[in-house]
Amino acid sequence: MTEPRTPLSEEVAEQEARRLIRDAYQPTAVRIDNPDIPSYKDGPRVGSTPPVPQPGIPPMSARTTEITRAVMYASLATVPPGLIAIGIMVASQHANPTVIGMICAAPAAIAVPILAVARLVRRAGEAAPTEIHQTYTGNVHQETRITHTRAVWAKTINRD
Repeated sequence: MTEPRTPLSEEVAEQEARRLIRDAYQPTAVRIDNPDIPSYKDGPRVGSTPPVPQPGIPPMSARTTEITRAVMYASLATVPPGLIAIGIMVASQHANPTVIGMICAAPAAIAVPILAVARLVRRAGEAAPTEIHQTYTGNVHQETRITHTRAVWAKTINRD
């Protein structure tokens, strides 16, 4: 827009200001010349079709990412000893397929029970009640009542 050379009258300036404000608050239109690409005005193109899975690693929680990283590092750590053992057996011409299979499966066979025990211990620790230490000063009155009520509707009245 070019600057006007003559000053605008009050009415013309007010109309121009309204036009500028109206244009500023209008939604912008994206111009796409490809008719195959739908616009938001067209609504959903396919309907209720679920989203298409994207290539690559799906998003995961932080805990899942940590577990996955630990599994990858642990599995990577088992490769060199296995390759060394296989190389020695091949070089000595005693490469028995059964022995090679046992060497390759040994890290997993050892790791699975260890991980299962660790998970069991962690769950047992979470299930155990927390230990509470209470310290009282002054006189303490402790009263324990045990009741066994068997009814559909029961009313308990505690009286001294």
